Parts: sequence; structure tokens; C-alpha cells
Amino acid sequence: MSPVAEGAVVLVITLLVLLSGAPVAFGLGATSVVFILIFQGVDALHVVAETYYGGLNDFTLVSIPMFVMMGAAIGSSPAGKDLYEALDRWLYRLPGGLVISNIGACALFAALTGSSPACCAAIGKMGIPEMRRRGYPDDVATGSICAGGTLGILIPPSITFILYGIATETSIGRLFLAGVLPGIMLTGLFILWTLFIIWKRGFRSHAVDFRYTWAEKFQAIPKIAPFLCIIAAVMYVLYGGVATPSEAAGVGAALCVLSAVVIYRMWSRRDWWVILRDTTRESVMILMIIAAAAIFGYMLTSLYLTQTLAQGIADLHANRWVLMALINVFLLVCGFFIPPAAIILMTSPILYPIIKAAGFDPVWFGVIMTINMEIGLIHPPVGLNIFIVNAIAPDVPVTRVMLGTIPYVLCMILLIVILCAFPEIATWLPDRLMGVRQ
Repeated sequence: MSPVAEGAVVLVITLLVLLSGAPVAFGLGATSVVFILIFQGVDALHVVAETYYGGLNDFTLVSIPMFVMMGAAIGSSPAGKDLYEALDRWLYRLPGGLVISNIGACALFAALTGSSPACCAAIGKMGIPEMRRRGYPDDVATGSICAGGTLGILIPPSITFILYGIATETSIGRLFLAGVLPGIMLTGLFILWTLFIIWKRGFRSHAVDFRYTWAEKFQAIPKIAPFLCIIAAVMYVLYGGVATPSEAAGVGAALCVLSAVVIYRMWSRRDWWVILRDTTRESVMILMIIAAAAIFGYMLTSLYLTQTLAQGIADLHANRWVLMALINVFLLVCGFFIPPAAIILMTSPILYPIIKAAGFDPVWFGVIMTINMEIGLIHPPVGLNIFIVNAIAPDVPVTRVMLGTIPYVLCMILLIVILCAFPEIATWLPDRLMGVRQ
């Protein structure tokens, strides 16, 4: 069987296994072992355990459970609620101020957690019922939370960037910095669309003479300020060369847990159990996917599938922007069916040599790839954020939630186009702060 035929079989079987609902780590691992047995025989299995261990034998991976713990500590506390209320009191006079408050809260919460589902759930639990109570259209209320939640994997610290950095041996510090300006731009595009649609529908959530006092505006800030200071401190020590990502994540996690305990009086064993349970569950899931993806990558390489694909694309002699368009379509299709962590770990070993050969910056491409993953989070049939929002507001039909996300998907596609036209938007900040890469 030729490498092309083998690749087609591997692709189809892998997609069928993942679409069956099997856990990603077990699905990838089992598929890899089966194909190694079929094409290389039993003797090749001796490398499976070594490859699995090697996939986890990286000190950088320590940062993942630490960043996850940051998100778990904040997500288990009322910090999201306070963040949302503070922004609402400052932005309430804008058209659609409550929706904008939710998007802004998602952006700030993203910087605290680095997790899209956590961001979507924490802000959505407070924001969606309140928006609906004030009469906002269901599609705007749910769609904005779905979209705002995706900012969790673009605005640093981002677990998605960590996984991409590990898979491609790209600087995680540079990737974090590269996500800052695109994250701000995407937040701005979401807000602009929201202002437009609310203005067009002529909707107001407050009476014309309604006012918050200055005392009410400043009331919630003291509770959220320590968390924002922690993020600023983590970013400073990370980009200032004071600490490695793993060290910065460890200190950030400790400070977030301490702040949650002190500010919100989370002293009980139950509160601590929730934080530790959520941290362990998500961290183990991600690390098992990483280890399984290492076996999957070994299988692809040993069967010469990645080399054949890369060579086949190179032999097309297509314009590099046509190639980038094809890669974006490929990532979008993958995002319809497979979770972001699995896509990055499965496809990065294949795509990295291709984009390098085409002359694209790997840091810039990491941002492009992450935005594609964001689209997958709010696009059916997987659309994890859609189902999180539907669980918060079960009486809103899923189809209505999906319709509400479409304009925000278009905003993400527009940002990809802008970044392709002006890649310096992503590369300027890391080059400015960390020096131009040779």
C-alpha cells in the first residue's frame, strides 16, 4: 500500500474513532497502536511505552496544571460575577452595554484562566440570565457569550499556545506575546458588531434617566483588582526574563488560590476539593492527549505519512497564500469535529515543516491556528461553547444559539484575513520585547 493510501486510511479511521464519542486520548492512542501493529508488526510495539513517556517528559508541561489551577481557583470563586458587575456599571450607558460588559468580562477572565469553557461558563452563568431578564434578544445574549468565551484560548496565558509551543518547539513566551494584540483586536471586533446590531434594533436595557452612582461604580473594583494585578505580575516576570513559564505559572497559581481564599473566604474543605478536582481532571485530560498525540505523531512519521504529505504539497508549487488558504480550510474542517488540543497536537507535526518551507513565521501561524480553533468552539457539530451556553439557558433552542454565533464567526475570519495582510500585528510585540529571532 502506498503512503498516500495508508494516509487516507489513517485519516478516515481516526476521524471515525473521534466522532464515535470516544475520549480523545484513548481514541488517538488506540488508533496509533492498531496501525503500528498492522503496518509494522508486534516487534514495533516496544517503542510505544517509551514514546508515551517521552511525550510527557518535558519540564515545560508543568505549566499546564499550574495555569489550569489559576483558572479553577478563579472559576470556583465569585470573581467572574464581580468582574461582570463592575464592567456593567461602567458601560451601562452604551447601546448594548450589558452585552459589551459580558464580552469585556470574558476578555479579562480569559487573561485569568486561559480556558475557553471555563471563561464561557463563569461569565455565562451570570450574564445570560441577566441579559434575558432585561430583554436582550436571545441570539445576541447567547451568541455573545459563546464568542466571548473563545477569547480564553487566544488572550494569554493560553493553554492552546502552550500545546502549540511544545509540539513545534516554538517559544511559549513569544506565542503569549503574539496573542495580545490579536486578542484585543478580536475583542474590539466583537464589541463593534454588538454595538451595530443593538443600535440597528433600537434596543435599550435601561431607562433614559437611569444612572449608577460613582460609589456603585467603584464598589466591585477592590475585589477583582488583586486578580488583575496577579496576571500583570505573571506577564511581567514571564516576559521580563525573571522566570520560566513553569515558574511563573506556579507562582500565579499559588497567588490566585491565596487571593480566592482571602477575598472570598473559601476556607472550607469543599471549596478546596472543587479547585483540586477541577485542576486534576482537566490537567490529566490534557496531558493524556499530549502523550497519545506523541504516539500518533510517531506512527505518522514511521509510516512516512507526514513526509509524503509535506512533499506532495511542496510539489504542487502553489502560491504560498493559496497554500495558507488551504491550511485554514483544513483547520476549520478539523475544528468542526475535533477538540482544539487534539487538533494542535495531531496536525502541528505535519503543518510545521510546510509553513516553514513556505516562509511563514511559526509564531504568527500559532496565532492563526488558535483563531481557527476558536471558530471550531462555536461552530457545529462539536461547538463546545454552544452546548455550555445551551446548558445555562436550556429553553433557548440550540439552532438559535448557533445563529447568534454566526456574526462572531465572521469577525474571526475577518481577523485571520487582517493578520494575513498585516502579520506584524502578531509579531511586532514579541520582536519588540524579546528581540527579533534570527
